[in-house]
Amino acid sequence: MHKQIFVNLPIENMARSQAFFRALGYTFNPDFTNDQGACLVTGDNLFVMLLVKDYYQTFTAKAIADSRSTSEVLMCFSCDSREAVDTLVEKAVAAGATTPRPAQDLGFMYSRSFDDLDGHTWEFVHMADASQALG
Repeated sequence: MHKQIFVNLPIENMARSQAFFRALGYTFNPDFTNDQGACLVTGDNLFVMLLVKDYYQTFTAKAIADSRSTSEVLMCFSCDSREAVDTLVEKAVAAGATTPRPAQDLGFMYSRSFDDLDGHTWEFVHMADASQALG
């Protein structure tokens, strides 16, 4: 099994993106952060690399998706409570994010999402009993 995950996302503006995620309470690993890429710490061994588009392009020959009009990935993170989900999404909206859909309450699972400044969709869930969702 894997020990870490690094999700790589193309971004337009490094300073703006870092300020946005800091406003949500996230930190960056300075050992893997410079003007081309920033290592956003989302949990123990969970990282999102924010890469300026020109630098991101050096990792792929494919065209970079326009995340404002095309879905390239849906990232989903678990939270300890419904309140934690709400707080995070509300902070994101206050920092300039938009909400692509209303909250969903399935009883055993509560979820909300936001689209960040570059259009990437971030989902957050709280599961009352994860075993119900995973069968």
